[in-house]
Amino acid sequence: MQKPWVTVPATPDNQIEGREFSLPTVKLGLRVFLGVVTVLFTLLVISYFGRMAYPDWRALPEPWLLWLNTGLLIASSVAFQVALVAARRGRLVSLRDGVLTGGFFAFFFLVGQFRVWQQLAALGFFAEANPANAFFYVITGLHALHLLGGMVAWGRTIAKLWRGTQLAQMRLSVELCTVYWHFLLLIWLALFGLLIFT
Repeated sequence: MQKPWVTVPATPDNQIEGREFSLPTVKLGLRVFLGVVTVLFTLLVISYFGRMAYPDWRALPEPWLLWLNTGLLIASSVAFQVALVAARRGRLVSLRDGVLTGGFFAFFFLVGQFRVWQQLAALGFFAEANPANAFFYVITGLHALHLLGGMVAWGRTIAKLWRGTQLAQMRLSVELCTVYWHFLLLIWLALFGLLIFT
């Protein structure tokens, strides 16, 4: 008639045998989110290749502005890497400059993407006209939406900088932004290659 759940003392799952989960919750959350986003874009690319096989597929012209936008996103990612290195070395001014520059380039990447959409629409390449057009707008729009979400995290990091948050506390925010920007750059390079070379 013993009740083992009453006689055995309860222990939290993360402290069994004195060990704790060493990864901060926000890092784990970011990794899970990046995994979901990777699956989303992978499915989109598979659908893209599958839809290309149909005879009504007519490729869009290659807007030169996409090359400039790609350069802006690379510069943004490099600036965030500079900020991360500065955070690890305790250089607050370089950290601030890197974060500001990275956000600046990312903002102009989004502006450039909007200009590409405007140019294509002005030339008559509307989403409903052709499946290739629709895929272009969906792919670039989803990527821009994810970058816009990153800009929210960037804004929170900037707010911490202006409030004078300690450098040790800034490291995690800068690291998360840097990882996210590098991820979005890799996704964009894969998507850009897909759009340009197919």
